[in-house]
Amino acid sequence: MAWFPAPLAGRAASLLSLLAIWEAAAWFAHSRLFPGAGAVLATLGATLARVAVAFTLAMALGTAIGLAMGRSRAADTLLDSGVVLLLNLPALVIAVLLYVWLGLTEAAAIGAVTLSKLPTVVVTLREGARTLDRDLADMAESFHFGVWRTWRHVTLPQLAPFFLVASRTGLALIWKIVLVVELLGRPDGIGYAIQVFFQLFDVRRLIAYALAFVAVVLAVEWGVLQPLERRLARWRR
Repeated sequence: MAWFPAPLAGRAASLLSLLAIWEAAAWFAHSRLFPGAGAVLATLGATLARVAVAFTLAMALGTAIGLAMGRSRAADTLLDSGVVLLLNLPALVIAVLLYVWLGLTEAAAIGAVTLSKLPTVVVTLREGARTLDRDLADMAESFHFGVWRTWRHVTLPQLAPFFLVASRTGLALIWKIVLVVELLGRPDGIGYAIQVFFQLFDVRRLIAYALAFVAVVLAVEWGVLQPLERRLARWRR
């Protein structure tokens, strides 16, 4: 029950009801200008796959680099200039450069999104690593916790707020960058669909796809991030 509380169940039911009403309205309208929820979500699948892969890569690499920079002065000195460069380099420039160098490929698209998100994860986790309580680490060592138990019971609870901040800001940023990347050089996904509908002045489909996009973002927030946040914050209670 902790993973599926009543408020979340109510939100899920509300979202599913909205999708059902949308699908029924599209069926009755029977118009190419008003696609059903199923058709929109099928197009959304390509975008979701890119978001998932880029988010996983950015979080994994960014966490490792950020922790290394936060705990090692030499690593921080060596990598800081590169992080600052990526932080200030527009995502559009990164996407265009990778498309030029690697071609209009899936690897270039995902690489552009990952590189655009990576520095924010690095900076956030670096600050988290710098705030780790040394006294708690010494206590764990004196009680012979070992590496795994120290990480699980001492280090991870302190890093959890920083990890959640990086996750939330990362998803918010990646959604936007993926659309730009798809619009520039991919033959599928929401970004590509929006480009086509813009050229056709198809406002109804633009709104339909925008609503589907919002629905997916809310589903990720309610179904993944909020339960994860509650689970990681249990130790505070």
